[in-house]
Amino acid sequence: MQQLSQEVKFNKELIKKYDKPAPRYTSYPPATEFSSKINKTEYVKKIIQSNERKTPLSLYFHIPFCENACHFCGCNVIITRRKEVVEPYLQHLYREMDIYKTLIDTNNRKVAQLHWGGGTPNYLSDDQTVELFKQIKSRFEFEPKAEISIEIDPRHVDRERIFLLKDIGFNRVSFGIQDFNYKVQEAVNRIQPEEMIFDVMRWMREAGFESVNIDLIYGLPYQTLETFTDTIEKTIKLNPDRIAVFNFAYVPWLKRLQRNIDEKTLPPPEEKLKILQMTIEKLTKAGYVFIGMDHFAKPNDELAIAQRERTLHRNFQGYTTKADAELFGFGATSISMLYDGYVQNYKILRDYYETLEAGNLPIERGVYLNEDDIVRRDVIMRLMCHFRLVKSEIEEKFKIDFDRYFGYELEQLKEMENDGLLILYTDRIDVTPIGRLLIRNIASTFDIYLRNKKERRFSKAI
Repeated sequence: MQQLSQEVKFNKELIKKYDKPAPRYTSYPPATEFSSKINKTEYVKKIIQSNERKTPLSLYFHIPFCENACHFCGCNVIITRRKEVVEPYLQHLYREMDIYKTLIDTNNRKVAQLHWGGGTPNYLSDDQTVELFKQIKSRFEFEPKAEISIEIDPRHVDRERIFLLKDIGFNRVSFGIQDFNYKVQEAVNRIQPEEMIFDVMRWMREAGFESVNIDLIYGLPYQTLETFTDTIEKTIKLNPDRIAVFNFAYVPWLKRLQRNIDEKTLPPPEEKLKILQMTIEKLTKAGYVFIGMDHFAKPNDELAIAQRERTLHRNFQGYTTKADAELFGFGATSISMLYDGYVQNYKILRDYYETLEAGNLPIERGVYLNEDDIVRRDVIMRLMCHFRLVKSEIEEKFKIDFDRYFGYELEQLKEMENDGLLILYTDRIDVTPIGRLLIRNIASTFDIYLRNKKERRFSKAI
């Protein structure tokens, strides 16, 4: 990892050259290809086909409510302090589960992964939290070592709630810090005193969670190398199992909340690059392994092990060790991800409710994958997760000649090879340490949907 830090330091011009807007690749095809004309009957057939594969289940439950608006937020949230909105939402979640219960073969497919995200899952009361968990467990069977995780807002939790979450069955927890600096917190409307953060972490350790993950964001208003160095050093003292360090995607044309941020207060590209370099140096020196494009984990963590064994995978929830599980999302805006198709639920609560009350799946849009999509998704995922692509593995899995199939893409990669981002071997493609920082841009070479669509607006990788 020292090599990575040095290459970042001495290749600023190279990073500037390639750090162009690129998709995030939590899916393929990109979510921008989703269509409202999707055939729901076809989706039901795909669920039946997934039953025949008997793949494990990954369940995601979206709790969209937040008490306060974080100005950096890019998630689908509803800002309200009217707690009476929760109960109707939960009742419709139960209806949605009932519909899926008739479609999914829960006798032969067990849950390997459950995640509550948002929004703010701890927006729910203690009783509502217990009841939702109970309702899920009554409809689905869980594997003995299933990953059961929840996101929390540390501003709205106490020691009793932390222990309750552990007692009812959650074994992993994550929470956002973003930045310890008060001026930065004030600018993004998320005040979190340092003492409170350390108290929450202590409670989680006392409760005995298997894994604690924290989120940081670089590129926020008023951040400097000096202030974010302080944030990284305090994060290391917290000693989490995993650390996600996200690049702030400033997309006010997509996310209205970000219009509250003055673009002039954002750190310039040069400062962001220094921040990223420092972050990599300090976290790897502290013993964390650089996972993917935005994650760090302790060497004995499952993510680090999966990367070493080349079994790491990525879906809409981020990096995962459950590559064979198919994802079913519940709640407004949530996304389901099957082997050959993705669908997304209605974003507007009224539409979500009315569709369920009519007895239908609350699907608003989606996309079904053809064989070429599936091949390209596999290639993109292997590059982004393992930083190595072994051609024979793709050839054996899909019965293709890799060099012939991807002749155009291999030709496009030669310039990146000349610049030291990757190495094109006869039998494989290896991403170099400096190339890891630009992996989204490297992977975009294999995205056929990006061709001739230069007007599409994405965020930069760094």
